[in-house]
Amino acid sequence: MIVIMISAPRRRALTALTAVGASAALVLTAAACSSDSGAGSGSAEGAVVTSFYPLQFATEQITGSALPVTSLTKPGAEPHDLELAPQDVAGLTKARLVIYADGFQPAVDDAMAQVDPSRVLDIADAASLTLPASQDGHDHSGESAAAHAEHSADDPHFWLDPQRYAAVAKAIGARLAKDDPAKAATYAANTDAFVAKLTALDGEFAKGLASCRSKVLVTSHAAFGYLAKRYGLEQHGISGISPDAEPSAAALQEISDLVRNEGVTTIFQETLVEPKFAQTVATSTGAKLGTLDPIEGITTESAGKDYFEVMRSNLGALQQGLGCS
Repeated sequence: MIVIMISAPRRRALTALTAVGASAALVLTAAACSSDSGAGSGSAEGAVVTSFYPLQFATEQITGSALPVTSLTKPGAEPHDLELAPQDVAGLTKARLVIYADGFQPAVDDAMAQVDPSRVLDIADAASLTLPASQDGHDHSGESAAAHAEHSADDPHFWLDPQRYAAVAKAIGARLAKDDPAKAATYAANTDAFVAKLTALDGEFAKGLASCRSKVLVTSHAAFGYLAKRYGLEQHGISGISPDAEPSAAALQEISDLVRNEGVTTIFQETLVEPKFAQTVATSTGAKLGTLDPIEGITTESAGKDYFEVMRSNLGALQQGLGCS
């Protein structure tokens, strides 16, 4: 079985990814999870197990119907906060391949110590996690040692940049083909088709965000750094890179001043993240609220049934909020 996870020691405190390749038979399995833990359900044996939705979706596109693919994170659960029960960890040890992001989900990071490294695919290198988490628009001088460690790590939200996501898809496809050579041609063709869709999406974003009244992107938390970098936007996360972090009064004042000075008209709240701080900034500045989805999971509340539909919804929200023509 194969388990796919992403790891990134560079920002253990936040979310990240690393790469650890090794040969193994092709099957990723997901551990059965309790309803309280936020972990996804499914048999660990004989399935392809991914740590959260973006990896699950990419793997499903590449495997087609050749392999069952599951995710450790339930739809609607905040992946950063995932908890694994002992039976979940035991299930991971039975997997043939694990695909995950180290640093993104601490519980998964800890569980990896129990998994044979030859059965793990770490896609950090493929994702090119080159954007420091400190590039969230805040002044981090004078912060605590723990906060500094978090902000000095790398931003893990690679999938919001279609080009980085395509690079990760190629790494997954190559690993599946290596471990299951009998189906290598199928995986290669499916990878090419998925990458072509991502390339088309990248073109839509580049064109749609080429001419905007404002390039300043204010979001609930700084999950959109790679997207902003790709399309020439300037991200400012109210809560920084971690969705659980509460901004200080000084940080809220800093963001509010920026909104007024830059003439920002829309504050983007997010799905799966408490909206109160975005609402506070919007209320104090007279800005409107918009919604962006970091696509860490798909639910009935999502603005689409898969990654591509939600990304196109995000593009529409950005165009409206930033005044793009």
